[in-house]
Amino acid sequence: MQRTAHLERKTKETEIIVDFNIDGVGIHDISTGIGFFDHMLALFAVHGFFDLTVKASGDIHVDYHHTVEDVGLVLGEAIKEALGEKKGIVRYGYAATPMDDALCTVAADISGRPYLVYLLPADVVSSSGFNAHLAKEFFRAIAMTAGMNLHIDVRYGENDHHVTEAIFKSFARALDSAVAIDSRISGVHSSKGKL
Repeated sequence: MQRTAHLERKTKETEIIVDFNIDGVGIHDISTGIGFFDHMLALFAVHGFFDLTVKASGDIHVDYHHTVEDVGLVLGEAIKEALGEKKGIVRYGYAATPMDDALCTVAADISGRPYLVYLLPADVVSSSGFNAHLAKEFFRAIAMTAGMNLHIDVRYGENDHHVTEAIFKSFARALDSAVAIDSRISGVHSSKGKL
C-alpha cells in the first residue's frame, strides 16, 4: 500500500504544490520564500521520516500569514489523502521534545474530528517574521483539513526559535507514531468501526 499524496492549490494569494510520502526517510525539498518556515518544514520531514516537497509562492510582501496558513491547509489535505481509509494505523501519537530551554509535548489523534489546543508560555516574545505565534495558524489549518485532534503544549521556553523548533519536532514525532501501521489492527482503530 503506497501512502502518498500530490496536491496543488492556487488562489489569488498563494500557489502551493505538496508531495507527501508517509513511509519515507526524511527526504525533503522545501521552498516557501520564508526561510525559517522552510527550516521548520525540513525538521518536520526529517524527524517524522516523511518525504516532503513543498513549493509555495505567496504574497509574503504583504504578510507571511496567507502562505503559512495555506501550506498548512494543503499539507493537512495531503496527510488525509495519503492515509486513505486509515486502516491499520495506530491513530494516536505522542511526543515530548526538548530544545535547549524549551520543552514541547504534542498529542495527536487522527480521529476525523478536528480540534486544536495550542499553548505557549506567557513570556515567549515572538520575533518578527515566522514565529511560534504564527505557527498556530499552520497547525490549526493542518488539524482542520487532516481531521486531527491536535494538542500542542509548550510547557516552558524563552527563546522563540527554540520554542518553534520544539513544536515542529514534537509534531513530526507524534504524527509518525500515529500513522504507524500495527498488524493487530485489521480495520480502523475505533470501537465505532469508523474514523
